[in-house]
Amino acid sequence: MNELSSIYPTDGAILRPLGPPRRVPAARALLLPEQVSRLPAAWLIYAVGASAVVVAAMMAQARLILVPNTLGFAAAVAVLLPLALARFWLRKPLSLRQRQLGAFCEDTLVFVATALLGVLASYPAAAATSGFADPALAHIDRLLHFDWLAWYGFVARHPVLQHAGAVAYGAIYATPLLMLGYFAVHGRRCDARRFLGTFWLAVVLTLALFPLFPAAGPLAYLWHGPIPYMPTSALYQEQLIPALRARQMIDIDLGALRGLVCAPSFHAASAGVFIAAAWPVPRLRWTLVPVNVAMLLATPVEGTHYLTDIIAGGLVAVAAILVVNVVLPARSRTAA
Repeated sequence: MNELSSIYPTDGAILRPLGPPRRVPAARALLLPEQVSRLPAAWLIYAVGASAVVVAAMMAQARLILVPNTLGFAAAVAVLLPLALARFWLRKPLSLRQRQLGAFCEDTLVFVATALLGVLASYPAAAATSGFADPALAHIDRLLHFDWLAWYGFVARHPVLQHAGAVAYGAIYATPLLMLGYFAVHGRRCDARRFLGTFWLAVVLTLALFPLFPAAGPLAYLWHGPIPYMPTSALYQEQLIPALRARQMIDIDLGALRGLVCAPSFHAASAGVFIAAAWPVPRLRWTLVPVNVAMLLATPVEGTHYLTDIIAGGLVAVAAILVVNVVLPARSRTAA
């Protein structure tokens, strides 16, 4: 019996199929071209869960209290809970749109939780520090021939640069959402999870290095006299870190979290991770790379960072990217 007769029985010269051709279910067919990641979603969820446990232990050790009856706490729940419920509801997608939405909810949940835990962890980390590293950081800037005061003065004299810098600095919130949305729509699960793993590792490395270089920032340390332009990060490091050390601040409001990490700059680390994730995709490269370069240029003033902070943040991004590339050497493969 030949191959054809094994599928269609022969009656004389006429071949009659036994029934209509078998069709792959629509939902399954939609899932076939999706990338298969070597980094399972469960690993990312476990990493975030373990991070939450560590942050809770750090908060308890520093005797800091997360206040639940605040607008910030309610806002966090209002973001995270719907994402988690939507991902659970869409765990078995029946259409392309459901698959895309489920992927976006899952990735956004991991990203937002990672970012929120990172900022929250900086508070007990800051409480355990002592002294400030501003003299050393400013000295390294001088060796690099970087004049922060001149950079700040130039921006302070040009309101257009102030507005543009504030917008560019805020791209740290928009860039990952745009990137994760693109990955979800185009089924790039490997790229999304690689990005999330790299971002999580960059957060961990930044927080591990932060206690070695606590700083008030160049605006507080270098500038003397009236402040002509108050950047986005203001003087939070100079004001909040001593209060945390002295136990004058024990109630933490999620809606009032501020960036306390001066070195290494997490904006610089994020920009490096964002650029690396966007670069292989031309549509993302030509839009998100310039945006993140602008964010880097805005970081010295809007983030009140020394150039040394930004270089250190870039090195954090490089380290995170290299580690993930070693652990996940193959970018992706297509499900067959």
